[in-house]
Amino acid sequence: EAIPLLTLKRLPQYLEALYRFKRAGLKMVSATKIAVFTDVHMTQVRKDLAYTGVVGTPKIGHRIDTLIQAIEQCLNWNDISSCFLVGVGHLGKALMGYSELSKKGLRIIAAFDNNPELAGSYYQGIQIQPMSKFSNLLSRLHVHIGILTVPAEVAQTIADEMVANGILAIWNFTPTKLNVTEDIIVENIDMSSSLAVLSRRVAERLHHLNS
Repeated sequence: EAIPLLTLKRLPQYLEALYRFKRAGLKMVSATKIAVFTDVHMTQVRKDLAYTGVVGTPKIGHRIDTLIQAIEQCLNWNDISSCFLVGVGHLGKALMGYSELSKKGLRIIAAFDNNPELAGSYYQGIQIQPMSKFSNLLSRLHVHIGILTVPAEVAQTIADEMVANGILAIWNFTPTKLNVTEDIIVENIDMSSSLAVLSRRVAERLHHLNS
């Protein structure tokens, strides 16, 4: 069953709360308690958890270990997926060094960049390859997920190359809106929009404090 996008975005919040409860020694948890820690209404929490297939006990709640396992399976975090990263700049390197990715089912097995000085080197145990090897390695290793951390002006070109060689999903960290067919999954991480909201809210708060 297809899970609604907003539910998918909330399930990791529930997981973080469950991890905290488990570290505190709790065995059972109610939707109400999860709601308090995630600031999501308990009715919505119950609806979201229903997608995991786990049924709680009335007036008692859910077993925390069972619920953690169910959510991780629902998010496919138990199945490590290999991916290629293109663009080994500051952001690309940050993702290559982010150990939480592998805990959440994603493993960068190779990185690519047009900078000849990086070719053949390693960062965080991941080898950096020239773009000339991208197509060949992609077809040999049957990787289906690509991470895009290149400059905006080349994002569409790289995305086209990814799709032409079998990539099914792109995690797009560039501000470029990619033009791909509907069967390609694209998850856009728009840091400019997020920063715009943050900056504006800070300005509003300061104006309120000073008025």
